Amino acid sequence: MMCAGVGRAQETSGDLSGGAGIFRPRNPESKRRTNPARPVARPTRPNPAEIEARFEDQLSDGNDARDARKYALAETAYRLAIKLKPRDPRGSYGLGNVFADQQRWDEAETAYREALNSSPANVEALLALSFVLVQPQTGAINAKRFADAEDFAHRATGLQPNNAVAFDRLGVAMVARGIVNSDAEAAFRRALQLDPNFVVAQVHLARVLRHLNRFSEADPLYNSAIAQAKDAPTLVLIADAMQTEQRWNDSEPVLRRALELDAKNPGALFLLGRVMTVNKRYGEAESAFKRAGEINPKSFQVQYLLGRAYLGLERYDDAFKTYERAAELASDADRRQLGGGFGFGGVGDGFMKAGRARDAVRAYDRALQLDPKNADVQQKAA
Repeated sequence: MMCAGVGRAQETSGDLSGGAGIFRPRNPESKRRTNPARPVARPTRPNPAEIEARFEDQLSDGNDARDARKYALAETAYRLAIKLKPRDPRGSYGLGNVFADQQRWDEAETAYREALNSSPANVEALLALSFVLVQPQTGAINAKRFADAEDFAHRATGLQPNNAVAFDRLGVAMVARGIVNSDAEAAFRRALQLDPNFVVAQVHLARVLRHLNRFSEADPLYNSAIAQAKDAPTLVLIADAMQTEQRWNDSEPVLRRALELDAKNPGALFLLGRVMTVNKRYGEAESAFKRAGEINPKSFQVQYLLGRAYLGLERYDDAFKTYERAAELASDADRRQLGGGFGFGGVGDGFMKAGRARDAVRAYDRALQLDPKNADVQQKAA
C-alpha cells in the first residue's frame, strides 16, 4: 500500500522529489538610451549603431516587463531583440527567463541552449539551464536531464570558482540525481564559505543534513534561514524545501509571511494551494490557485491543481472546464496525466456519483482521448 506521504505528493502533482528550490535568473544586462524617443521607421536599412540602440531598448523593455510580471510583453520584447541581433546571447537568455518564470520548462531549455550556442562560457546561462533541467517532468528522461544539470553547474564552477551560486546549483543538481552524501554537502558548504549570508544555500544544506539524519545540525539552519529571510523568494524556497520533506503544516506560516511581503508572488500562491489541497481545504486551495493563474496563466500545474481543488469541492463542471484549459497547456506526458483519477477520470467518477451518467460518459471519453491506454477508464466507459 502506498504510504500517506507519497499519496499526498501525487495528489498535489507528484512534483515534489526533485528539490529544485527557487531560483530566479538575473535579467540580461542592457543599456537603455537616455533619450526615450524611438527612431521613426525609415525605408533605408538602419546602421549598426541604430541596430545596437534598438536592441538595447528591447532588452530593457523585456527586463522591465518581466520584473512587472507582464510576461507576454516581456516575451515580445525579447523576441524583437533576437530578431535585431540573433547572435547576441542576451536576447535568448532573457526569453528563457520569461519561460522559466512561467514554468514553461521545455521552451526555457531551448532558449537557454540558444544562448549557450552563442556564448558557451556564459555562466548565467549555464546556471539558468542547470536550474531548468532539475525540474522533474512527467514522462521525461529525468536521469539524463539531472546529469546534464550537474554538468552545466560544474562547468560554471570551473569558469567562476568563486561563484557561490554556481556551487549551490551544483549541489542541487547532485541531490536531484540522488547523490545526497558528503559530496553534495561539500558543494553547499563551499557556497556558504564563499558567501556566509547565502540563505538559499543554507536551506539546501539543511535539507541534505536532514536526509542524512543529522537533525541537530539541520534544524538550526532552517530556523536561522527563516529568521534571516528578508524577501518573498527566499521564504518560498524555505517552504518548498519543507514541502519536499512532507512538512506541509510547517510550510504554511512561512508562505503566509512571503505573501505579506509580496501578495502576488506566484510561487508562494502555488505552494500555499498545495498545502490547502493536502489538508483538504479545497476552498482555500481554489482561491490560491486562481490568484496564481491570474499571474501565470500559462502554467499547466496551476490549472491542473485548480481542477483538483474543484474535484474536492465536488464542482465537477468547473473541474471539467479547468482540465480543458490545462490540456491546452500540457505536454504529451501531462496530457496522459489528465486522463487519470485526478483528471477527467475523476470528473467522470464524480458525475457518476451525482447521478449524471451522460456527463460521466463525456468525461470518460475525454480521458481516453488524452490517455487511450488507461485500462481503468476503459472499463468504466464500456
